[in-house]
Amino acid sequence: MSEFLDLEAKDGVRMTWNILPGTSPLSASCVIPPSVLYTPLNPSPQIPLLPYPPLRCRICRAILNPYCSLDFTSKIWVCPFCYQRNHFPGSYYSVSEENLPGELFPDFGTVEYESQGEKGVNPVFMFVVDTCMIEEEIGFLRSALAQAVELLPEKSLVGLITFGTFVQVHELGFGILPKSYVFKGTKEVMKEQILDQMGFFSGTKKPSVGVIAGARDGLPAESISRFLLPASECEFVLNSVIEELQKDPWPVPSDLRASRCTGAALSVAASILGVCVPGSGARIMAFVGGPSTQGPGAIVSKTLTEPIRSHKDLDKGSAPYFDKAVKFYEGLSKQLVNQGHVLDLFACALDQVGVAEMKVAIERTGGIVVLAESFGHSVFKESLLRIFQSSEHDLGLSFNGIFEVNCSKDVKIQGILGPCASLEKKGPLSSDTVIGQGNTTAWKMCGLDRKTTLCLLFDIAKKEGPELQGSQTTNQFYFQFLTYYQHNDGGMRLRVTTLSRRWVAGQGISPELISGFDQEAAAAVMARIVAFKMENEADFDPVRWLDRSLIKLCAKFGEYQKENHASFSLSPRLSIFPQFIFNLRRSQFVQVFGNSPDETAYFRMVLDRESVANSVVMIQPSLLSYSFQSVAEPVLLDVSAIAADRILLFDAYFTVVVFHGISIAQWRNAGYQDQPEHAAFAQLLKAPRDDADAIIKERFPAPRLVICDQHGSQARFLLAKLNPSVTYNSNNPPPPGGDMIFTDDVSFEIFMDHLQRLAVQ
Repeated sequence: MSEFLDLEAKDGVRMTWNILPGTSPLSASCVIPPSVLYTPLNPSPQIPLLPYPPLRCRICRAILNPYCSLDFTSKIWVCPFCYQRNHFPGSYYSVSEENLPGELFPDFGTVEYESQGEKGVNPVFMFVVDTCMIEEEIGFLRSALAQAVELLPEKSLVGLITFGTFVQVHELGFGILPKSYVFKGTKEVMKEQILDQMGFFSGTKKPSVGVIAGARDGLPAESISRFLLPASECEFVLNSVIEELQKDPWPVPSDLRASRCTGAALSVAASILGVCVPGSGARIMAFVGGPSTQGPGAIVSKTLTEPIRSHKDLDKGSAPYFDKAVKFYEGLSKQLVNQGHVLDLFACALDQVGVAEMKVAIERTGGIVVLAESFGHSVFKESLLRIFQSSEHDLGLSFNGIFEVNCSKDVKIQGILGPCASLEKKGPLSSDTVIGQGNTTAWKMCGLDRKTTLCLLFDIAKKEGPELQGSQTTNQFYFQFLTYYQHNDGGMRLRVTTLSRRWVAGQGISPELISGFDQEAAAAVMARIVAFKMENEADFDPVRWLDRSLIKLCAKFGEYQKENHASFSLSPRLSIFPQFIFNLRRSQFVQVFGNSPDETAYFRMVLDRESVANSVVMIQPSLLSYSFQSVAEPVLLDVSAIAADRILLFDAYFTVVVFHGISIAQWRNAGYQDQPEHAAFAQLLKAPRDDADAIIKERFPAPRLVICDQHGSQARFLLAKLNPSVTYNSNNPPPPGGDMIFTDDVSFEIFMDHLQRLAVQ
């Protein structure tokens, strides 16, 4: 496993198969598709920054890399993707074996090029704030926004829109008194209306032809600076507007929901950014405290007797607003992708706000989503600060990216699962099988950060035949990933990662394939695929699909005698994978019972942008045990881990639980930790809290911290995820001080027994 982690630290790449199946039939029989989980902005100190433009192949446009064949005498390099011979330009004429440029160093699989002479563009933040909330919530939001404004980068531009029954665009450049433009919340607002109604051409003549977009295309800079100002210039005006934020003044009858026009407000924000700063990095940051009830994107009627749609309603097709709202947000996502802008959502309410409908716009623009119960909750407050704070764990927000893939001609790209949008650049490398954002070799990534991870799925197109035997010049497949993006310092950069993997074909190659199998990456890929299929395929049974895939994989790569399940064994490279699938079947990505459509959409959006390590924690949470006998040690995710004199630290990514055994809880309630002779007990109580704080500090979105005791109501956060090896109808009762789970779910032991019986058939 360590060699995969080293490769990830260096190039930000994890692959399901590090030795690839060489033919199409062999690839299909391997069950898990050849896939790459790639973190484009992986923060590695080893990556060199090159201050000159990249050298491209004349035919396939691939960039010069360590896998190119070089002829120093003739000053020629051969592209490994299309075998084209290219001449080095004059600037490379001193190149030799002793004098290599940075991109040809064998250790530099990833390099970054910095555009020289390009003027840095300042990022733009447009705050869109909901006012249909109780005073207490507005107070929490006020203080959080005031903190965020203080942390904004000085040169960044900022704008403010508030909404309730109507949409108000605040003119921050008019500092004498508060001034805003009001739009109806019942309909979409187009760019033309914005230009006419907000006086962008007052005092100047409006161009009669051409597209008006930004200062370069005919819009006066003074007009833009009325609504978007550098943070340092408008801090006073912005703070005074935020301090005076009031609850939406329109009365709400007791039997109705508030009139909230979320869709119209986002439409106004997108149009203003499209008019003022198209093509430069900008984020719409929406703070929403309840469901949209009027105008485009509404998810429920105002009548309180009508409940908000549930998973059951969506399955039965009895959610009348859902399809229309999704269609509206699809249109909004296309507009934002064309403009290069991001939609971020901070949804803080006890009820649903419409995350499931907005998912398409947030995901395709690479937006951030945070879901919490209140604007006063630590999950929201810490997550918001983490976006702007400069620290070792900061996000390093970047903008306006374009991601391209180049690979060997026998490898085709099925698509990407992750926060991006297809640029519909179809070419010979596009596969006929499409999954996720496919039919292209280029994608738009409006927003990306240091942890954004894409899942690329590939097809092996090579057919079996006599030419496989010996006539091949090389048994390597090559991949190159290009990420052109606006760095958070404003300048444009191009990051290039090139990698090569050996392929094998023929008889008896299973041990070779297994030696390159990365079970953690495979679990993360399977989780993304199953979530995608659940959303896009009617009548898809996720548990059955996962079970069948696992049985086929074990039947192909397991070691056993036919019909003898006792002889079944798995290589150490594959032995944990069934455990991952067992926990994935029970996870919130597959089991939607007990979760709202908003929560399910939130969990899946976070899964689709996180790294392999974080995805594995979501699928199979980690469990640490603390006791007087030992320091923190990992224990099995099983109900047998619970003991009266133990503290457990449970990390399920979205929640972190500190669970006290019954004896520990009683000693704590008796105050033993405050007595000097029980200093060891005080230390025992403190250790898991410190470790939990360390987890929370480096994670985004900030997880919810739950502190609970054995047999307490909040112990459910832990019990729901443990393997039910001891249940209410087990023959073996729990040991004294232990616990049991009231469930009819099968335990991992029974699951493995059935798997072995089916795999050996």
